[in-house]
Amino acid sequence: MVAFGMIGASVSGVTFVSVPGMVMRMDMTYLQTCLGFILGYFVVAFVLLPVYYRLNLTTIYTYLYKRMGKCSYKTGAAFFLLSKMMGTVVKFYLFCFVIQGMLAPPFSSINSHPSTSYLLPLILVPLVWLYSRRGGIKTLVWTDSLQTFCMLGALLLIIYKVMGELDFDFADAVQAVATHEHSRIFVFDDWASPQNFWKQFVSGIFIVVVMTGLDQDIMQKNLTCRTLREAQKDMCSYGFAFVPLNLLFMGLGILLLLLAGQRGMALPVKGDELLPMFAATGELGAMVQALFALGLVAASFSTADSAMTSITTSCCVDIFERPADEQLRHRVHLGVAAVMVLLIWVFGTLNSTSVIDAVYTLVSYTYGPLLGLFAFGLLTKKDVNDRAVPYIAIMSPLICLLLDKVCAQWIDYHFGYELLMLNGVLTFLGLYLVKKKSFSGQH
Repeated sequence: MVAFGMIGASVSGVTFVSVPGMVMRMDMTYLQTCLGFILGYFVVAFVLLPVYYRLNLTTIYTYLYKRMGKCSYKTGAAFFLLSKMMGTVVKFYLFCFVIQGMLAPPFSSINSHPSTSYLLPLILVPLVWLYSRRGGIKTLVWTDSLQTFCMLGALLLIIYKVMGELDFDFADAVQAVATHEHSRIFVFDDWASPQNFWKQFVSGIFIVVVMTGLDQDIMQKNLTCRTLREAQKDMCSYGFAFVPLNLLFMGLGILLLLLAGQRGMALPVKGDELLPMFAATGELGAMVQALFALGLVAASFSTADSAMTSITTSCCVDIFERPADEQLRHRVHLGVAAVMVLLIWVFGTLNSTSVIDAVYTLVSYTYGPLLGLFAFGLLTKKDVNDRAVPYIAIMSPLICLLLDKVCAQWIDYHFGYELLMLNGVLTFLGLYLVKKKSFSGQH
């Protein structure tokens, strides 16, 4: 149940809506990143999980306290809270964006209906808050599993319906996807391209390490498993499931491009609008519209409820250090929901890119310091000047931002997801510069 539920919590409405549309501008090269995910899950399963189980951690950031000190511990927790909140906001914004299009057809920009765009988060976020308020993490394991089942069922039925509209059987659909001009998966010939295989593959490894192995949300569910072996089995099985799942989403994207061409329909400007253009507007019938809504709600609510619970846990345990205070937990949980609503409104006015790209860009800046902190703790036996850690963790993303701008302007090089690795390396080097002595193991 943990492994199956993790699919819904990690895939989210972003994959459901954004990945099919990615084929419009970057073909199927996202699969290169997904292949890297597999190796990343093995790293999490056999490097990080044994540490968490051996130390019997409530939150994974307690490791930083045991290894480096209180400032490192607080810094790690703070960056998780920032990362998780921003990532969840981006994903739930997309959910509101699509639902708004279904409520106010024809499908349009979120800014075209300001009253709807402000009202939806006020309705939907409290719904998530209500049913996740009392359940706790073990209840969410089962809830996420149900939501994952709904999402996958909706995806398969939508693909079946699109194949019917194109008068394809399964073999025809596979052949059409494989021979389409947007079916390219591997890019080896252009080192400067953000879609270069090695950039995507290695980035995929580190994306999983930080977004899963250093993420309290996902790890909190894995730590409900009774033994380390069970948790490792869940992690590996989930890792292998990710590639065929994303292949289905991108195959759907190509089938939708073929359907649009067959019907003489203009393609949307944003890839995120490709699937909703057919499914959310009723173009493929009421059944597909209902399935699309069901899948999107299941995926989005699964992500949001897990995030709310993990953020609340981390705030109470890591920041306030009052894990047993139920009154505080309820207040924090309500506060998390309120902040989510406000940030969804803000993101709705600023977004100008593909949502899944926006998620990974945010990850590169906010999860990078976490990657550097855990890497330093696991790979070295050096102690650090604990009070300097927050400054290093803040400076690393700022330096990355500056390098990204300078390289784009001076040498026309645009960083892709490898920005995450650069951020982690800068944090690691900063920690190495303020090392003090051999690690004593006691704080």
